[in-house]
Amino acid sequence: MCFSTALALPSVPITTNSTSDWRGKDEDPNKGQAVKLSLPAYKWRLVIAYDGTRFSGWQYQQSTPTVQCILEEALTRKTKINRKELCLVGASRTDAGVHAWGQVAHFVTPFNYETLDDVHKAVNGLLPSDIRVREFSPAGPEFHARFSVTSKIYSYQVYNSTIMDPFLRHYAYHSTYKLDAAVMRDAAKHFVGKHDFSAFANTSRNDRIPNPVKTIFRFDVVEKGPLLRLEVEGSGFLYRQVRNMVALLLQVGRQAVPPDIVVRILESRDRKELAKYTLLLPPHGLSLDTIKYNEEHLILPTDSPASSFGTVVHFPWKQPLAEMQCKTVDNTSL
Repeated sequence: MCFSTALALPSVPITTNSTSDWRGKDEDPNKGQAVKLSLPAYKWRLVIAYDGTRFSGWQYQQSTPTVQCILEEALTRKTKINRKELCLVGASRTDAGVHAWGQVAHFVTPFNYETLDDVHKAVNGLLPSDIRVREFSPAGPEFHARFSVTSKIYSYQVYNSTIMDPFLRHYAYHSTYKLDAAVMRDAAKHFVGKHDFSAFANTSRNDRIPNPVKTIFRFDVVEKGPLLRLEVEGSGFLYRQVRNMVALLLQVGRQAVPPDIVVRILESRDRKELAKYTLLLPPHGLSLDTIKYNEEHLILPTDSPASSFGTVVHFPWKQPLAEMQCKTVDNTSL
């Protein structure tokens, strides 16, 4: 369980003798509303990888383990700042069981660091082995983990073979039906462009009504032996949109429906229309790979410490596809 012990930690007094201009306002993590920060405030950007198997998603919950909760506990132990003052904000609220290689978050402190290597190492030392901060960087006042985003890249892995690779059972969906990757690519092209994706969104638990019009920049289907990797880059995604799009492409790959079914369902703008052809895919095949940002918002503040990239991080689903293919060939020859 995720206990809110961090809330009881004492706050660090905020000094006012700094000349830095890293200051401004951010979000209250409890309410998601803009709040004024005490001055000066130093902002920090994190790139985070995690195996989402045992977590109930990214977003903070008091009664169940989430990535944000555990990361906040590590940060509060290291900084001695409570979670409300840290204002930790994530770029994407990944669902339960979804993995990430390139989740991004930011938080603030009332003090500066001379170097980030030690604090980076210390935070990773406080985290469980299935969460790692890959990059720890200073950030300017304009940067916002969510609102500075220009695009996000997700991938969904499908293991297409009669027998599932047990080493990939937590990171790829198993399809025993032979899939035609070529027709899946044809169907995926229909997603590219600016569309209303209402038909591919599940009802969100968030009370905000998102704009259903999104832009898909590319949708690639890469075949490496029995492993299919469906990679999509877009301006943003609705709740469970990626898993619903991939689910339909699998039906196309099985040749149960034609590639142009994508156009008909998009034009319907009706989630019930998609439900006639497929069900939602499970989360474990999905990974948040990369988040791209407005380059101007990534400019480092003057006199800031150098970014820390730590040591190389390895996660099972990031194993090179060529190695997976070689392993599969070797097993077949036994």
